[in-house]
Amino acid sequence: MVVEHVEDGYIAYPLGMKGVVVGQGDSYQEALSDVTSAIHAHVKEFGAECLCDASSEAFIAEAEVF
Repeated sequence: MVVEHVEDGYIAYPLGMKGVVVGQGDSYQEALSDVTSAIHAHVKEFGAECLCDASSEAFIAEAEVF
């Protein structure tokens, strides 16, 4: 799960899921709770096939933009 602080709050999204699932909130916890709820709804609608494979890899890197 990635939770980012943005200008007007927080956004959260899972990595490696099939489909787009995003949560938002005024706080870290609100965004995390919102995306968790969205993930449950997404799985209920599309089934467990939309979940990522446990062997997926993800890397977090920073890039300097000039």
